[in-house]
Amino acid sequence: MTSAESARHFIANAFTEGRSGRRIPVENPATEAVVGEAASADAADIDDAVRAARAYADAPETRDMPPVERMGMMFRMAEAIREIADTGARWLCTESGKPLADARGEFDEAARYFDYYGGLADKLEGRAIPLGGGYLDYTIPEPYGVSAQIVPWNFPVALAARSLACALATGNASVVKAPEEDPIALLMLGRAVQRAELPRGAVNIVCGYGEDAGAALVQHPGVDQIVFTGSVPTGQAILRAAAENVVPCVMELGGKSAGVVCPDADLETVAASVRTGIYFNSGQVCSAMSRLIVPESRHTEILDRVVALSESLSIGPGIAGHAITPLISAEQRDRVEAYCLGAEQEGARLATGGRRLDDRPGHYMPPTVVDRVQPGMRIAREEVFGPVLAVQTYPDDDTDRAVALANDTDYGLCAGVFTRDLDRAHRVARRLRGGQIYVNEWFAGGVETPFGGVGLSGFGREKGQEALNNYLRTKNVAVRLG
Repeated sequence: MTSAESARHFIANAFTEGRSGRRIPVENPATEAVVGEAASADAADIDDAVRAARAYADAPETRDMPPVERMGMMFRMAEAIREIADTGARWLCTESGKPLADARGEFDEAARYFDYYGGLADKLEGRAIPLGGGYLDYTIPEPYGVSAQIVPWNFPVALAARSLACALATGNASVVKAPEEDPIALLMLGRAVQRAELPRGAVNIVCGYGEDAGAALVQHPGVDQIVFTGSVPTGQAILRAAAENVVPCVMELGGKSAGVVCPDADLETVAASVRTGIYFNSGQVCSAMSRLIVPESRHTEILDRVVALSESLSIGPGIAGHAITPLISAEQRDRVEAYCLGAEQEGARLATGGRRLDDRPGHYMPPTVVDRVQPGMRIAREEVFGPVLAVQTYPDDDTDRAVALANDTDYGLCAGVFTRDLDRAHRVARRLRGGQIYVNEWFAGGVETPFGGVGLSGFGREKGQEALNNYLRTKNVAVRLG
């Protein structure tokens, strides 16, 4: 597949340049060079995509499709994604900056979503409700129709597949808005749709800027459900638009998650979770462990270990397999650095890192550890979205204080606890505020485990069987007999 073809919109099973003819330049964040471009959708392109999705969703053959046939579509799609994974991973590595191995893993994860939800496509059942003699009452799970899905730039392929697989398994059609920062690999999923011979209009993918394509999509009267992953301000704007048409939404809006280290914790385990929890994808992860809450008696020991780990990580282009790769854009790098400078001004101490790397091309921030962080500081309360770990302390014998620090955030996506004491682990996990609680391993879980948050982290659950509930509504049928 050529870059020009992969960077077109995918509507009604065909790649198209779109009505506006406008293009979006795509940059390699490791070199700052423009490596491609993508079509830029306007309201007319969005209307074309929604109409294609509506035609599929409302077609009699879609409504009457046997579940086992949907299951077959899902499995074909999983295999088709694997067939394009090598080419797609190279594009994703190039346009997002992430390591090539992680980019390939994203395509593997995308295929896994279609395998997982394909296995559930023929197991969506209603139930009978006893009303006594003379009545038969039952429920039918029905698709909403057209699902609008706005995907972020940090994991565009995997997060698109997460929503697409659920929508397809439940009989919905989808219109996906790809991120303008790194759209090419995601648009390549259109080739997988063609290879899998999915019905025309079941999956549609467009690229465009949020203020144009995104706004037109969430305001379109033909949209029946919205799935959004991204920032709180954008999520709030989408919710206001959705309210006009009373459209249900799933919102995943980020986090400021904390790992609580108990005095008896194994520090090798803690360090391993720091490595993945805050430095995976250079910290550009909504569920990152951006805060570490440590007991005072082990503060120096833990800090030294975390600093040594941070300074040992290689920094460079993802194509060369470095551990820390560039941030997605100059704007994002500047934002992350500003948080580090602000933390110093508020009285925190940079234990390592904290300044951009200007000795090479690309948008690089080194692994950063900020010590002496107090609860009221911005670095403790706001999502940085970069390789920056904030360290806070608590008295060893005051678990209540540790939990209070962890919960002292408007977000509520993830939290974690590190301890050798199983009873303590369960007690603390129950008290931590968040949709996912990790014990002794950050990011434990997988495609099978429900994911979502509370507070400013949003609502609704993705992944696992619970995610299917977002794409179905219940119809009740009550029959008087005789």
